[in-house]
Amino acid sequence: MRGRVALVTGAAGGVGSTLVRELAGRGWRTAGLDLRRAPDADHSVSVDVAEPAQVRAAVRRIERELGPIEAAVFAAGHHAIVPVSDIAWPDWRRMLRVHLGGVVNVCAAVVPGMAERGRGAVVALASHLAVGGASAEAHYSAATGAVIGFVRSLAAELGPSGVRVNAVAPGPTDTPMLPPDSPWRRPSYLQGAPAGRLTSPEEVALVVAYVIEDATFCTGEVLSPNAGTVL
Repeated sequence: MRGRVALVTGAAGGVGSTLVRELAGRGWRTAGLDLRRAPDADHSVSVDVAEPAQVRAAVRRIERELGPIEAAVFAAGHHAIVPVSDIAWPDWRRMLRVHLGGVVNVCAAVVPGMAERGRGAVVALASHLAVGGASAEAHYSAATGAVIGFVRSLAAELGPSGVRVNAVAPGPTDTPMLPPDSPWRRPSYLQGAPAGRLTSPEEVALVVAYVIEDATFCTGEVLSPNAGTVL
């Protein structure tokens, strides 16, 4: 894998930056897409992943400067806890545009090249809430659930081409996305979890790297590093 190019969206965030460092340590050349600068990436492009034209231009630039993208990892997203009755349509739209739209836009830009070369790995980060749901997180659960549906459909479509498509659905992860007053950080919640703690971003990055490099037998799968919080 040494010298191959991996694209990571949300590369300036807690999980995204950890993913970039993990892949770089394994010899990958990394390209980060984010609204903010991604200092750990070899190549950082400021992009709104919900905007198709921006994504296409960024992918062309990355492949021109670094080479063909062999792996694409989607870590861009945001999280909010809001009762369903208080979720306004713009909130629904933003959640879906960033999570599902971001994955779709990047896939549209990178997958044709992967399929033409006959190889490639796509990994989309979803959430344990995509499967289990949670009170006051309907729009986040719905958006990440849509990502899993897209991943499984795309895996079936691309299987004959040699391109693998999988999802990683972490449990509550110890990053700034979870504020100090998050219910997922409450001792009452953590004490009921088998590991008694949140998932670490390093654990998520290890699972993603495994799916890209070693799990060549996996496509259309959902792996969930969650410290036992989802059983």
